[in-house]
This record gives sequence, C-alpha cells and structure tokens, in this order.
Amino acid sequence: MSYVGETLTNLLHQTAFFNLTWGNYVMILVAFVFLFLAIKKEFEPLLLVPIAFGMLLVNIYPDIIASPEETSNGIGGLLYYFYSLDEWSILPSLIFMGVGAMTDFGPLIANPISFLLGAAAQFGIFGAYFLAILMGFNDKAAAAVSIIGGADGPISIFLAGKLGQTGLLGPIAVAAYSYMALVPIIQPPIMKFFTTKKERSIKMANLRPVSKLEKILFPIIVTSVVCIILPTTAPLVGMLMLGNLFRESGVVRQLSETASNALMYIVVILLGTSVGATTSAEAFLNATTLKIVVLGLVAFMFGTAAGVLFGKLLCKITGGKINPLIGSAGVSAVPMAARVSQKVGAEEDPTNFLLMHAMGPNVAGVIGTAVAAGVFMAIFGI
Repeated sequence: MSYVGETLTNLLHQTAFFNLTWGNYVMILVAFVFLFLAIKKEFEPLLLVPIAFGMLLVNIYPDIIASPEETSNGIGGLLYYFYSLDEWSILPSLIFMGVGAMTDFGPLIANPISFLLGAAAQFGIFGAYFLAILMGFNDKAAAAVSIIGGADGPISIFLAGKLGQTGLLGPIAVAAYSYMALVPIIQPPIMKFFTTKKERSIKMANLRPVSKLEKILFPIIVTSVVCIILPTTAPLVGMLMLGNLFRESGVVRQLSETASNALMYIVVILLGTSVGATTSAEAFLNATTLKIVVLGLVAFMFGTAAGVLFGKLLCKITGGKINPLIGSAGVSAVPMAARVSQKVGAEEDPTNFLLMHAMGPNVAGVIGTAVAAGVFMAIFGI
C-alpha cells in the first residue's frame, strides 16, 4: 500500500497544479482571450492561434522552451529550438519571402506616390524611439521597441535580434503581432477623427495597367537600390523581393507556390508558437513589458495618424484626387490595413472601392519598415 500511495503522491505532484503561480493563470486567461479573438472574431487567426497556443503551453509547462543548460539531460525544450530560429533571423526572413510571393506590387508601381504615404506612416516608429528613451530604455532597446509602430512582426523580431535585445524579443513580438491582429479595431477611430465625411467619400481614378516587364524589374531594382544604400536590410528586403520575383517572373511557378503556401505556413507555425512561448508569467508580467505594450500602441497610433495626415496633404495638393484614408494603410500590416481603408471608405459610400489604391501604401509600408530597421542598424553600426 505504501508503494501505491507513494506512486500516487509522486504522480499528483507532477501535475501542473502544484507549480502554477497566479501569473501563470493570468497568462493562461490571456491565451484564452487571444484564442477567442482569433477563432470567434477571426482577428488574424493565422497569427493569433499559434501565438495563443504557445502562450498556453509555456504557462502550463515552462520547460517546453527551456535551454539545454536549464535541463537535467542537456536537451532543450521543443519550442527552444523553434525560438532559436527567430533569434537567428531565419524565420523572419523566410516569412518575408512568402509575403513577397503572395504580394502584387502592381498598385505601388502604378501609383508611385504610394511610396510617400508608406514613408509617412513610419513617423510613428521614430516618434516612439525618442519617447522610449525618455521612458528609460537605452538607445538599442528603444529602437527595438519603437519598430512595433510599423505593425510588422517579422521585422520586429529581426531588429530585436540584430540589436542584441533578445531579452525583450518576446514582449516586442507579441505586441507587434497583437497590433497587427487588432488593426480593424485600432485604426478606424483614428482615421475618422482626422478626416471629414467628404474626404472619406472621395473616389479615386482607376489605376493604370502595369506591364509584366515592370513587375519583373521592380523587385530587381528595389533590391539593388535599397541594399546598396542599406546593406543590412538585405535579409529582409532581399527575401521579400526574391519571393516577388518568383511570382512575377512566371518561370518558377513551383518555387512561387511553395514560398507562398507550404513554406509560408510551416514558418508561421514555428514562429507563432515560439513567439507565444516567450510569454511566460515571469518574463511577461513586469513593468518593462507594460512599457513596451504602451509604446508599441502609441507608435502604431502615431504611424496611422501620420499616414492619414499626409494623405490629407496630398489630397489638397492634387485637388482632391487622393482619398486620405489610404494613408492609414502605410503601416505594413498586409493586407489587413488596406482592407480597413476599404471598409471605412465603404461606410461612407458603398460604391467606393479603395482596396487596390490602399494596397500601394500598404506594400510600400513593408519596404518602409524594413528600411527603418536598416537605418537603426546603420546608426548602431550593426
């Protein structure tokens, strides 16, 4: 009987109930909320489902992301090896290849002024950088946090790793992906606040047709120009444009399909679950994380407002030919931000179709955020 009792006692003490803290329960509740938003509300489920599940796993079983040095057998937890691919910038770069293979740069090529709208939306990043320094972050940490304003998870992970801010990588990545998913909630009030009903109702002229040659030359030219000026952007911009060249060249259909489907979704699973697994209660429930979440939100809101305000300026300059709403799509949450521009415009006039016009600033924002990350790396000599 003593053997049976001892066995049952050991088994009971191996359950998570004896190891969970109040913080773990809080994070488990947050994971449930994320899963609800992803499944019920369909807020970027491809991102939130794996992130939320990784969050759930690590707060029930912390050893799932333990390093080899932290385990008795010298073998790290499953998600530790996934997370290592984040730190080495492998998964963010592969994500960009998939994004490139899925993206049509035609609207940007047809309306080059979209580059300016994409650039204007990066204001939030640099504004948040100085704010982060005022809040006590060192210069590299401030840069890693402020890039959240671009609403681009892979770039946020990439820059945090390059600047040696791996201790902040988890909160930064979760904040960036969360704001990407919450674009439909965060952006519309800002867009409506800075625009009038008349401006939101502006119909834009149809975009000109873009030739196949232009689409083939675009990724080659952008890679050459951007990477010559900022070589440190090569892993991101290079992979983005390589994926796009797969798509537009028309001669490597198998590579294009693999990059935009199988490879893309495999990487999303690995990256999402590993990012979620960085949100243990010990790492996440602290004042620094709260600052990061607040700064990220401020940066994202500033970026949205800057894009809309610059759109208003272009509207004035062009005599009312540009709807300012498309400026909000200058953040690089593709294609969610462009869909929000379409939705807000359609609320004023159901016959107004802004989606393709908004895709120009949206994809420009991806390039712009990558360039902003390259600027920070150049400043710090990375």
